[in-house]
Amino acid sequence: MAITIFGTALSGIWLIVAAAVAIFVVWKVGKLFFKIIFGIIANTVLGFITLFLANSFFGISIPFSLPVIISTALFGIGGVGTIIILQYFGVVI
Repeated sequence: MAITIFGTALSGIWLIVAAAVAIFVVWKVGKLFFKIIFGIIANTVLGFITLFLANSFFGISIPFSLPVIISTALFGIGGVGTIIILQYFGVVI
């Protein structure tokens, strides 16, 4: 009888450990997912603000084409800087 009680208690402990590990893994993956999504959103917003400022105040006429939008959305300010440098050297985007 004592073995079954010990076996039941042991399986209950393993169930709690497995649930704790599952919660930990879901928490870490969720944090990483939201960190990546927040980074992409921040890059996109800052990139489009920079693109707007470059077009409006500095007289740079960067057209809103698909490569420009994708580069700005993914890389943000760095993408806009690269587009400005490419346009400065005469590369048509």
